[in-house]
Amino acid sequence: MLPAAAFLRNEMNPDMIPEEAPMENADAGTAETLNDFGQLTLPRPLSDIHVITVIGQVEGHLVVPAQNKATKYEHIIPQLVAVEQCSDIKGLLVILNTVGGDVEAGLAIAEMIASLSKPTASLVLGGGHSIGVPIAVAADKTFIAPTATMTIHPIRLTGLVVGVQQSFDYLERMQDRIINFVSNHSQIDAEHFRRLMMTTGEMARDVGTIVVGEQAVECGLIDAVGGLTDAISYLRQQIGPPAGQGSKGGEAR
Repeated sequence: MLPAAAFLRNEMNPDMIPEEAPMENADAGTAETLNDFGQLTLPRPLSDIHVITVIGQVEGHLVVPAQNKATKYEHIIPQLVAVEQCSDIKGLLVILNTVGGDVEAGLAIAEMIASLSKPTASLVLGGGHSIGVPIAVAADKTFIAPTATMTIHPIRLTGLVVGVQQSFDYLERMQDRIINFVSNHSQIDAEHFRRLMMTTGEMARDVGTIVVGEQAVECGLIDAVGGLTDAISYLRQQIGPPAGQGSKGGEAR
């Protein structure tokens, strides 16, 4: 198995990549990098803070349509395992701008973040809706931009649903999983979160609640209103200065 640091860099062992590859291999690698990352050079972990983005729709066991932006849980979970194992990574920053998505995939990502032994922070930008709420609150310290929103609503099912009591009981148990997780990892209590989830009149075609920036902090869902600097400053306080850099009073020991 490759070291975790190698997985975070390129999902390949850099020692096995020749310095000067043939032109056709370089072109293929450049095209693959551009397709996967949207840039011509792979990100290198120059910082001891690793960043994971949860954007678009959280994709679960079913593939979302090609025109939709998606965060695949089979991409995120191995990264979280690598972050836990990699000694070069001291903290994790999770940035969210998601519409929600698959409940079980979202909860799996949230549980992984919550179980990390290293300091974690999350930042909601734009939106952290639906199953994005548990992912956002899973971090040790949570931030939300002043204009960002979070939508809290009951679980929805797609496809054929049998209208029997067992179906309603299953939905209730699924919602309890989300409610308990959120209440255990934030300052909001379970009953308050359930009331927000079942509120009528706020959304034209649905039940639920939309909270914006400071409202998410006031109800106890998020710790503080802030931005990128605030999230990184928190992580830096927890893990100390970067390797090789000492404090203002002297060199690192």
